[in-house]
Amino acid sequence: MIEAKNLKKVYETKVSKGLFKKEKALVNAVNDVSIRINKGEIIGFLGINGAGKTTTIKMLTTLISPTEGSYYVDGIDAIKNPMVIKKKINMVAGGERMIYWRLTAYENLWYYGSLYGLDSKLLNERIDELLKLVGLYENKDKKVEEFSKGMKQRLQIARGLINDPEYLFMDEPTLGLDAIVSKELRKHIKSLAKEKNKGILLTSHYMEEVEELCDYIYILDKGNIINQGTAKELAKDAFSHINLKLSLYNEGYNFKEHLLKKLQEEDNKVKIILKEGYYNIESTKDLRVEISEFCNKNEILIKEIFKIEPRLEDIIIKLSNTRKVPN
Repeated sequence: MIEAKNLKKVYETKVSKGLFKKEKALVNAVNDVSIRINKGEIIGFLGINGAGKTTTIKMLTTLISPTEGSYYVDGIDAIKNPMVIKKKINMVAGGERMIYWRLTAYENLWYYGSLYGLDSKLLNERIDELLKLVGLYENKDKKVEEFSKGMKQRLQIARGLINDPEYLFMDEPTLGLDAIVSKELRKHIKSLAKEKNKGILLTSHYMEEVEELCDYIYILDKGNIINQGTAKELAKDAFSHINLKLSLYNEGYNFKEHLLKKLQEEDNKVKIILKEGYYNIESTKDLRVEISEFCNKNEILIKEIFKIEPRLEDIIIKLSNTRKVPN
């Protein structure tokens, strides 16, 4: 298990004070971050640009040391033993970074495997295994500059697994990829956690991806974890109201007014708006039963009625705007 508590990172910088004068200033990139990653789980780490995600990941991957706080990996102090931790972790970045275009897929993996001091025989076996895993074995002797974006990103995943890490940090892994390739990579990511028992920390701006993959989510804003939980828990916490959409085959005279009056008996804050052929009903409780009973009693046929789940993107924006920091 990875467990980081109260991580803080302060940078010293210089700010202009007049035309020729500069003074030292302290910048709190990360103020107070506590996070846990279990093996077999995919943890979402989200926030708007400038929230502190990159700095936190750099601390978790031992690239920089925290100013304050503690960080343990399977009981090992990561701050005091960074070289030990590097063997247990790896990172996959989105885009086309961290691989060498002039080298072949095989040569890339050989180079990175050699940095970890892997035995030649073991390294050869692992390279073949990983290239088969990501569907690049037939292209192992082709230079990366000839690869498509999807192939490059699959090679990134193979590179990230070359040392057989127990924990994997994935920073925007499907960035810039088309829908078909992204779906394939999400399948790989889920397999790594659920079948290979890897602990994964995932950052992404694709909210559907996060909702599909992540078992638990941390939301970061201005260097603080402002909320955490499953996607459903975060939605419930961020939005106190329920949105329903209703469409009908037929309706009686002043249907909207009569329905509103009936629903106000259950919730006096209920609102109904007719838009693009749908009645949008906002309330503090789920009124689908009451709506169905009203329509049935008045011989009105319902075409469809369903609950609109809030998007994770809306949740992040709302939480960031309210700056709710848990106790």
